[in-house]
Amino acid sequence: MRPHLLLTALLLAFAFSCSLAQGYDAPPQADTVKVHSAKMNRDITTVVIVPEQYFDPDLQDQLYPVIYLLHGATGSYRDWPVKADLDDMASDFSVIVVCPDGQDSWYFDSPIDPAFQFETFVSSELVDYVDHHYRTIADRTMRAITGLSMGGHGALWNAWRHPDVFASCGSMSGGVDISKFPGKWHIADRLGSYDSNPQQWADHSVVSLVPRLKKRQLSIIIDDGTDDIFYQVNLDLHRALLDAGIAHDFTIRPGSHSWDYWLNSLDYHFLFFSKAFAAASGN
Repeated sequence: MRPHLLLTALLLAFAFSCSLAQGYDAPPQADTVKVHSAKMNRDITTVVIVPEQYFDPDLQDQLYPVIYLLHGATGSYRDWPVKADLDDMASDFSVIVVCPDGQDSWYFDSPIDPAFQFETFVSSELVDYVDHHYRTIADRTMRAITGLSMGGHGALWNAWRHPDVFASCGSMSGGVDISKFPGKWHIADRLGSYDSNPQQWADHSVVSLVPRLKKRQLSIIIDDGTDDIFYQVNLDLHRALLDAGIAHDFTIRPGSHSWDYWLNSLDYHFLFFSKAFAAASGN
């Protein structure tokens, strides 16, 4: 073997062994960062995935839309990056993907626990961090937010309460009416018991926000599986949106509360958001 080829091989082997020693298994396009929340006085772990073309020296002036992708209850920031090919999807759709750790927060600001202020974190602190540290198009029309289960609730909650921040939003199998599920998934830890304050639960359910929505304000995609635990509350939300005259894409497909369903659903959401980004940019 030629000396320079041998040196190259040794360097590659050394780099590979170092990556194994560090337990590195994330794609090279992914950063795992600690984003500080001043409201909660603590750091929140977040994965940020950029498209492959982000590193192209000929495209160093290019800016990108951002899709915020939220996990479900009992999950973590690792869920989407491990389960889905987000590096490929980021490259295919030319977007930045952000996966924060939601910590069973239901992505609202808890009225009883100052350590769980995740509406402020997602819609303000995290967006500010991403816009300041990555080459984003820092405009509402180029931000989308979606998620599964608890994350579906959180995505709609944050977009519907902050249409000045997000222009597109989605929900996959979202728990969109938490008042129907007292005692489940640590919600009482964030709101107090349902029996002692049912109005607080109703006020923190996505369905309660429908009357405040404005026509043609947001691009909305919602879907659920026919065997999903949240099937009925999603149907109810769909009907409430229809009654209010709020345009939205709503799809029911065979499926349960499972990763098989959500991974399939994710393709539709990315395509939906890419069309919204293109329309906003005039393409």
